[in-house]
Amino acid sequence: MGKLNTIKLKVKIKFSCLLFIILSASVFAQKEDAFQFQQEMIEKFNDPQRTPLSEKDLAEFKSLDFFEINTAFKVKAHFVRTPAEAPFRMQTTTDRKPVYVKYGELYFTIKGREFKLGVFQNQELISDPEYYNYLFLPFTDITNGETTYSGGRYLDLRMPEGDSIFLDFNKAYNPYCAYNGNYSCPIVPAENHLEIVIPAGVKNFK
Repeated sequence: MGKLNTIKLKVKIKFSCLLFIILSASVFAQKEDAFQFQQEMIEKFNDPQRTPLSEKDLAEFKSLDFFEINTAFKVKAHFVRTPAEAPFRMQTTTDRKPVYVKYGELYFTIKGREFKLGVFQNQELISDPEYYNYLFLPFTDITNGETTYSGGRYLDLRMPEGDSIFLDFNKAYNPYCAYNGNYSCPIVPAENHLEIVIPAGVKNFK
């Protein structure tokens, strides 16, 4: 029996090590994906042809400030389609009012707490072959006005094929209005406030 128990212990240790390697690889891949997103953002802001920065700010720009990448803020959400929603004109920081439709609702859990966010579809992009399946997720949280932009942040999503979708708040970014007052940016609907601190994604621009 002693020899059998030793064999079982060795198998259990090998399984635990294998599981640790798999989980570590998964975490690394998630962090690498978010890091790549951050680097692409920085490159865009440094590009005079694509940057939202003013000429003065671009001359002094070095990098964006991000929270440390945290895989706890990449969550799997349950997607519920809301097909009966009527188009509406979303409020922006200017007189512009683009037409959106509430495409669905996302239900998810962060740190044991349950949340819901509405996700929207811009009606002008439906006919665009590159953005026909693009979904817009604006949100606010308790960090706004402190460590993040007071007007909230955005996530870009694509229509899910099933009833689930991943939300990676490490990819949360500021509207261009956070960098330049010449832009017109959608105002986050009141229903999309998260009563929790989301220390992930881009920080406020100084």
